[in-house]
Amino acid sequence: MTRDDTGTKIAHVVQHVPEWLRQDLISKDPAVRSRAEETLVAMITAALKE
Repeated sequence: MTRDDTGTKIAHVVQHVPEWLRQDLISKDPAVRSRAEETLVAMITAALKE
């Protein structure tokens, strides 16, 4: 996988993040934000494995 492929896959995931996850990422509650960050990492990791 080239660097461009990686960037493209990450960009695709970020562009398609659900609204609930976007809201959780900006939450003031550290537990909610942490869970959202973990979810986003899992989504990106899955996309890179494809």
